[in-house]
Amino acid sequence: MALVLCVGHAVQDFVFAVPRLPDRGEKYRATGFETVGGGPAATAAVAIAKLGGRPRLAARVGDDAIAGVVVDELARYGVDCALVRRFGGCATSLSAVMVDAAGERMIVNHLDPRLPREADWLPDPAELGVAAVLGDVRWPEGSAVALARAKAAAIPAVLDADRPIPADGALLRTATHVAFSADGLADYAAEADPARALERVGPTLDAWSCVTAGADGVYAWDPRRRRLDHQPAFRVEVVDTLGAGDVWHGAFALALAEGRAEPEAVRFAQAAAALKVQRFGGGTGAPTRADLEAFLETR
Repeated sequence: MALVLCVGHAVQDFVFAVPRLPDRGEKYRATGFETVGGGPAATAAVAIAKLGGRPRLAARVGDDAIAGVVVDELARYGVDCALVRRFGGCATSLSAVMVDAAGERMIVNHLDPRLPREADWLPDPAELGVAAVLGDVRWPEGSAVALARAKAAAIPAVLDADRPIPADGALLRTATHVAFSADGLADYAAEADPARALERVGPTLDAWSCVTAGADGVYAWDPRRRRLDHQPAFRVEVVDTLGAGDVWHGAFALALAEGRAEPEAVRFAQAAAALKVQRFGGGTGAPTRADLEAFLETR
């Protein structure tokens, strides 16, 4: 099983199913509720575990009761949490999530600004024997350290480039693979069209890059061929988009760790995300390897 180091955000999500997303100050009645672990890096780690990989998570949490809930749930999925560090006097990140009848979601997150940003305590990925590193932008200092070290060791270094992306572009340059969200790329490039934005940004990066555009599929910039490619999305019934991007990034990083080429890794990740959006919940909705392989056999 390929070992993947995930670096970034771990959070506890309180998820409410509602007929429609709130748009004014009044009381709303939820039709469903669950509390689940979330955060880009943590959800990706759960997806990797369910897909048969060996995830190790490096993240910052507080010294409160929620930290124990987060770590215990991750451990039940098989995520190695030895690098999840608790910091005294800090609160673990929390999110209120509302998911409407069409599967769209609204997220309000709190990340304690007192959590130390320094990442000098992170071990070298090469010394851990990892086959890929995945970092998110919620802890840019940690991702920058881990990705840069992986890149220097010729290990795939994947950046989950969601909002907010530091404007100086330094974090982007630490990665071998940059996977933008549509919103993240639109903000960074000041261009709403994902294909045009990637055509503008891709050639400026020392990396393979792509943008996940939901139902429009994935656009990818191949620096070797200097061209933009497109893979369409799988057509499925959407129930809940929460965590779909995180599952995509986890599956993509795992596929690279297993030695797959980028186009095959994109298809693998697209299938994982397509299965996830048909299920309620974040990482809890991530597919197993058997589910994913059965899905791809029919496509």
